[in-house]
This record gives sequence, structure tokens and C-alpha cells, in this order.
Amino acid sequence: MAQSRSHKKSGPSQRQLKVGEVIRRTLSEILARDEIHDPELNRISITVSEVTTSPDLQIATAYIMPLGGKLYDEAIAALARNKGQIRSIVGRKAGLKFTPDLRFRIDETFDRIDSTRALFEREDVRRDLAPDPEVEDPADAASQSD
Repeated sequence: MAQSRSHKKSGPSQRQLKVGEVIRRTLSEILARDEIHDPELNRISITVSEVTTSPDLQIATAYIMPLGGKLYDEAIAALARNKGQIRSIVGRKAGLKFTPDLRFRIDETFDRIDSTRALFEREDVRRDLAPDPEVEDPADAASQSD
């Protein structure tokens, strides 16, 4: 009996990754060149860090970060307000047969990196990560026997 492909999936397909990257580059270019006719959006410098697509390529979620880490709500509101125009330009420039519906979310990766870095700086965590001097490293034992 043939196995279903859906059970083996562990992540996005190559097609999803390619379409997401094409949309990310196109969005970055559009935002950098102020091609959207919205003064509020054009005054915010926005980085598009990643675009993920649904398995059927109908929805693309763009993860963005305003420069300086401020104006989150304003950036999301301005992008959502101009979603139709952005989708039209992305479809024209990206050369996709079908342009997915765009959704915009704040990229929280940088916040998680900062909290992880702070966690590693804690003394109790550093102590737990330090090598135990009583336990002999097998690599050292092998090099000493040669």
C-alpha cells in the first residue's frame, strides 16, 4: 500500500521556499524604493526578514521589522491598508502566475535572540554549561594513550 506524502512532510516544500524568497525580495525592493503611494508608509524604513507561504501558495505571511525596532503598530497598519496595491505590484514584478494574499506580522526573532543571550549571561546557566572538571573527556584520554 502506498504511503501518503502528507505524513512525511516535516517542513515547507522547495516550491514554497522559492516563492517565499521571490516575494521577500520583491517586497523589500518595493518598500526600499517607496513605490507605494502612502506617505505614512514611506516614512517608515521596513526590513522584510522572511516570507512564508501556505502549502497551496494562496497565503504569504511576511515577517517585517521597522528600522530601529519601533513603530510596530504603525508599520503593520500601513502595510495592511496598502495590501491591495502591494499585492498588485508584487504580482507584476515577481512574475508569479498567481499572487498570494499577503499578511504582515512583526518578526520577533530578534527579541528571542536577545532573551536567549541574556539567559546565557546568567551565572547559574554559565555554571551549568561549564565542563565538569571531574569528568575526563574521552577525546583527551584517547590522545594521551597514543
